[in-house]
Amino acid sequence: MKDFVPGFFAPWIIYAVILLLHLLLPAEKVEGYVTDPATGKPLRYRLNGLLVLGVVVLLWVLLSWTGVIAWDWLWTHRWSGLIGSFVLGVLFSVGMVIPAPKTGRSLLADFYFGRWENPQWFGGRVDVKMYLYLIGAVLLALNVLSFTAHHVLTFASRSSPGVGLYCALFMWFIVDYLTFERVHLYTYDIFAERLGFKLGWGCFTFYPYFYAIGLWATADKPDPGIPVWGIVVPAVVFFAGWALSRGANMQKYVFKRHPDKAYLGFIKPLVITDGERSVLANGWWGVSRHVNYLGEILMALALALAPWYLGVWEVWLYPAFYVFLLFPRQWADDRRCAAKYGPLWAEYRRRVPSRIIPKVY
Repeated sequence: MKDFVPGFFAPWIIYAVILLLHLLLPAEKVEGYVTDPATGKPLRYRLNGLLVLGVVVLLWVLLSWTGVIAWDWLWTHRWSGLIGSFVLGVLFSVGMVIPAPKTGRSLLADFYFGRWENPQWFGGRVDVKMYLYLIGAVLLALNVLSFTAHHVLTFASRSSPGVGLYCALFMWFIVDYLTFERVHLYTYDIFAERLGFKLGWGCFTFYPYFYAIGLWATADKPDPGIPVWGIVVPAVVFFAGWALSRGANMQKYVFKRHPDKAYLGFIKPLVITDGERSVLANGWWGVSRHVNYLGEILMALALALAPWYLGVWEVWLYPAFYVFLLFPRQWADDRRCAAKYGPLWAEYRRRVPSRIIPKVY
């Protein structure tokens, strides 16, 4: 119990520190895609995720370097930390759902999917959805770094290059996400999801702990003897996926903000329009209707390959999760777009028949 309590409350403290830093550190103030139903104007956001991540990682390094905590403290307390974040995620979800106006669905459905659409705290200084993604990303980064530190401390010169690759790729993933925070204001989670257990507990618990399942399952294992091509292949697959995901999201972001601007300076937008509404139908969005989802799945696959423990079933849970998350989301998004765009969406589906995987699905 003596060791359990600090680990249990560690995520609570980390999330509080992130909130404080998010409030106090300089931030870029931008308008998003979602409109405020009360005013009809775009919601405004304060974005400083990359700066918050940098400060938190620096604090972790200083505390570890000076011996206040061990480099692998979060690994040592990973189970109690998981339980603590689980409880906090449930409490947060209850606190967000119960006081909110009912949607007409069952209480269970409201609890899971949420009621509030885009709540903001502290007079608009904190958008709750963006804060949730921030805490999930930052604690995930700390977990990845701490789990990697445990592997290095345990095996020293015999450390696996696959663990190093996993850490490097995941840190790229996190830094990239926070670098392009503004772009994600135009993604499905922000404009379509409500705030309940799925999003709340997901960011408090699932995001920072499950996403690191590859290291959770292999950081205490020795180097499996990875061939050179065993390092090259996951890296190539990862960056191919990253190019698809980041490229598609950036093209959509540019189109939403500047409908007539050529993406990357040479891809002029080809749209299906009725004069009022427009659907982008070329570039990445001419390859498949959700090529960004294919990119996410490829990155997850690469992270499962990186440690090179292909027979450890836990590492495959991460790409499996993306398949089970994104395929149903594509169906839901297709229904939403069909209702919003009508004949325009039907024409887009005719021109771009592939849902996610070009020529396959």
